Amino acid sequence: MNDALRQKIALLPDSPGCYLMKDKGEIIYVGKAFNLANRVRGYFGAQPHSMKVQAMVDRVDDFDVILAATNLEALLLESNLIKLHRPYYNIKLMDDKHYPYIRISVNEPFPRLTVARRVEPDGARYFGPYYGTSAIRQVTGILRRTFPLRTCSLKFPLGKSRRPCINYEMGQCLGPCAGLVTEEEYQVLVDEVIAFLKGRYKPVVERLEGEMAQAVRELQFERAAELRDSIRDIRGLMEQQNALQASGVDQDVVALAQDGLDAMAQVLFIRGGKMLEAQAFSLPREGGEPQSEVLDAFLQQFYEDRVPAREVVAQASADPETLEAWLRGRRGGAVTLTVPRRGDKRKLVDNALQNARDALQKRNAREQVVKERTVGASRELAAALNLQDVPRRIEGFDISNTQGAQSVASMVVFLDGEPARREYRRFRIKTVEGANDFASMNEVVLRRLKRAQLAQGAWPLPDLMLIDGGPEQLAFALRARDSLGLSVPMFGLAKRLEEIYLPDEKEPILLDRHSPALHLVQRVRDEAHRFAVTHHRGLRGKASIRSRLEEVPGIGPARRRALLAAFRSVKGVMEQDTESLARVPGMSLPAARALYEALHGGEAQDA
Repeated sequence: MNDALRQKIALLPDSPGCYLMKDKGEIIYVGKAFNLANRVRGYFGAQPHSMKVQAMVDRVDDFDVILAATNLEALLLESNLIKLHRPYYNIKLMDDKHYPYIRISVNEPFPRLTVARRVEPDGARYFGPYYGTSAIRQVTGILRRTFPLRTCSLKFPLGKSRRPCINYEMGQCLGPCAGLVTEEEYQVLVDEVIAFLKGRYKPVVERLEGEMAQAVRELQFERAAELRDSIRDIRGLMEQQNALQASGVDQDVVALAQDGLDAMAQVLFIRGGKMLEAQAFSLPREGGEPQSEVLDAFLQQFYEDRVPAREVVAQASADPETLEAWLRGRRGGAVTLTVPRRGDKRKLVDNALQNARDALQKRNAREQVVKERTVGASRELAAALNLQDVPRRIEGFDISNTQGAQSVASMVVFLDGEPARREYRRFRIKTVEGANDFASMNEVVLRRLKRAQLAQGAWPLPDLMLIDGGPEQLAFALRARDSLGLSVPMFGLAKRLEEIYLPDEKEPILLDRHSPALHLVQRVRDEAHRFAVTHHRGLRGKASIRSRLEEVPGIGPARRRALLAAFRSVKGVMEQDTESLARVPGMSLPAARALYEALHGGEAQDA
């Protein structure tokens, strides 16, 4: 601890506020405290910290404080500072989506039904949020089939009636724009939609059943079938919503599972006493932090762009009174924050906790599978090839040509078993004529390794090189390596039986077809082949266009040079119209028309 830091700690005030921990001027953590002196001094005392906090403290060389009048003001300030600076050691909510709401513009004549990503203070009614695209599609689909509210952006009242759009013809709008419904009749439907979205389904089903029976009596069987389908969809939606309790309450239930390294927050969304959705949120590096503090920080981020339910039921909270006041501000109305110890609400928390543990376990299992396919596969490959070190950087090479024309090579890079696409490189074969993949491979490997010697870090030497092909391709690649006095490990991979050929080994190695190591080398080989073929196809296409450019009557070398100078490439020439082509120095309007027709398959264009 430097002297300036000690002096700042000694002068800390005994008041609420926020503190900003810094490392070389960068803000790495923002926190709030009711008593800044006690809280900040605690970081630099002798008491032990969690791994995350200790790692943060080890980096701190300075801090700032911002005083606040109350604890709630400090909480609001902390939320804004985290959003502004996004410090590394603060909780990072990994799901940053804006979930959709159903919006009904009750503040305008003939209210319309739309989907909105944010709740705005515009006087409209919002229902949701709906978590997942399938949920919002299902609900809006039912609404538009059952309640024909308008979805257009027309501003009412209109100056005069107009012809209704196709939605009216499809039975999905009552046609207020054409004067086919009064405001009073339309408002009855709006009220029914709002009741439906609040969970009162039975009156809607009863109305639809009556209409279906009437349609059958009038022999309108197509209309009766449409009503039957709407009733089925509504009942299906009702069955999916598991009733949790008798009272029609709106609740968000939040719990946290931790495994010592990471954490998983789970939110259950209950509306009208029915659970509509459950969502898990990964919180990296929060597995060893105090549960109540992690939950408080999570709730602040979670409700930064969402409206909380009338009641938030949380597993724990470090400062429930302050957080409840903050939630009221976010909702613009009454909110109750409950931390239950027993009873039905505790059962809801236990349900959320069980879901959180399950989600964390599944996430860890997925990460373990990814690790086995990447780092674990690299270890297994090192053992199979008898390498001293596990290869972190594996490079794969492939050659592509068409009967010796337009020969190209690809170099793909995998770091710790994952493709590093920014490191990929393409090569045009310069010294080899005709279809000679062996010599082409020699040239490419030689150029790549020379670049490593010259670039000094920009092109680091690989830990392992995969040569697409059998022992012959490998032999030519080894000659290039040995000529530079290097000892980078190499192997060849033949396609027929996926044989691995090693230098100075006559017999190939055959890995188990279920082996992660084999899957890794296959991915590297396939990616190198894809990258080479893609580049080769592009060159063939450009060559074809260039040949068409050269075959156009009246477009000689001088005009070709002028066109390429003006538009930078053959593709740029193709994107121009005849007027732009004619403006190029040395071009004429007839020549421009002839060129346009040649490049666009005879399709002429007037200047």
